[in-house]
Amino acid sequence: MNHRAEGSGRSRRFPAVDRAELRDLLEALLNIPSPTGYTDRIVHFVGGWLEDLGVDFELTRRGAIRTNLPGRTPSPDRAVIGHLDTLGAQVKLLKENGRLEVVPIGHWSARFAEGTRVTIFTDTGPRRGTVLPLKASGHTYDDEIDTQPNAWPNLEVRVDERVANVADLTAAGFQVGDFIAFDASPEFTAAGFVNARHLDDKAGVAVMLTALKALVRSGAQLPVDCHFLFAISEEVGSGASAILHGDVAELVAVDNGTPAPGQDSTEFDVTIGMADSTGPFDYHLTHLLLRLAAENRIPHKRDIFRHYRCDAASALEAGNDIRTALLTFGVDASHGYERTHMEGLFQLARLLVVYALSPPAVARDRSELASMEGFPHQPFGADADGPPFGPGSPRRERRSKPRPKS
Repeated sequence: MNHRAEGSGRSRRFPAVDRAELRDLLEALLNIPSPTGYTDRIVHFVGGWLEDLGVDFELTRRGAIRTNLPGRTPSPDRAVIGHLDTLGAQVKLLKENGRLEVVPIGHWSARFAEGTRVTIFTDTGPRRGTVLPLKASGHTYDDEIDTQPNAWPNLEVRVDERVANVADLTAAGFQVGDFIAFDASPEFTAAGFVNARHLDDKAGVAVMLTALKALVRSGAQLPVDCHFLFAISEEVGSGASAILHGDVAELVAVDNGTPAPGQDSTEFDVTIGMADSTGPFDYHLTHLLLRLAAENRIPHKRDIFRHYRCDAASALEAGNDIRTALLTFGVDASHGYERTHMEGLFQLARLLVVYALSPPAVARDRSELASMEGFPHQPFGADADGPPFGPGSPRRERRSKPRPKS
């Protein structure tokens, strides 16, 4: 069935999003290890999926993906971005006790690494192991297992090989710099919850691909060219800049929100980010998304994230003159043992479909540099045509051509 847009006096049908496909795709993505720097396998998976769908796409040298969906007009282009890479670790040192010292990939707490089963990708093949604190047995260390500091140098990987020293580790193929992937261990409950590591941003990628499939399958004509982008290095601070081109005027990042005390995000709705640690998102693009959600009865919240950045930041830091916005799905315990809900993912996929079929936020953006004509207004007081300087201020004088003398 199709979704009917309501709330603005108009009624319009949009391509339907398949819940079952969304769930199956998410599970498949979660089961593919992809710590930043070791993403080739998931790039091949997504590339094969896009080829099967018949979507035109291209890859950067390192594997970031840019799809190309033609619209009625080529500009101003818009883009939606998620990231394929996840948190992980690398081998820092081969230890004399036959274990591995590790350093994290991305920013996350060592407390969430303890006890996790991992895969170590050596040059001779993958090996299995477990992340443990240095003092892991209460029968040996008594209360010291509770008092040792929570820090990455106090963790080590116990590998499932017959090794007792550095020489054994070297002979078994372990090396400094080997990538370590932490098991996602996904669990889908009857109540609709999804528990797993790496929902950031595997859930966002699943949402994007499901929305993309709904658009392609429907044969709907997009108003402007649209690019679904998949970055491979967001967790280390760079991502979007490598796959943007100058024609893109709007960039919507899809990533996790953070339900917690003091936040307005939930696991069941779309959360539209108003700002993150790098500053506010674009007013006009953000308000377009808010309006589209309201008109289509897509449950949504607004939130600000003080300790958070997304692919939009790397796009702006690279010097792109681009409008940015953030759409999120609620993830409880982000960068830890994460949980979200299928309803929130479904609603986010709906909003992406609606957004791709909507006119640009600002039509003037098709030109990188232009005159004042068509430049938008932000509401200010009661005067939408020419706002005053502030409350109680006199109206700004407008320049006009002098009248000819009679």
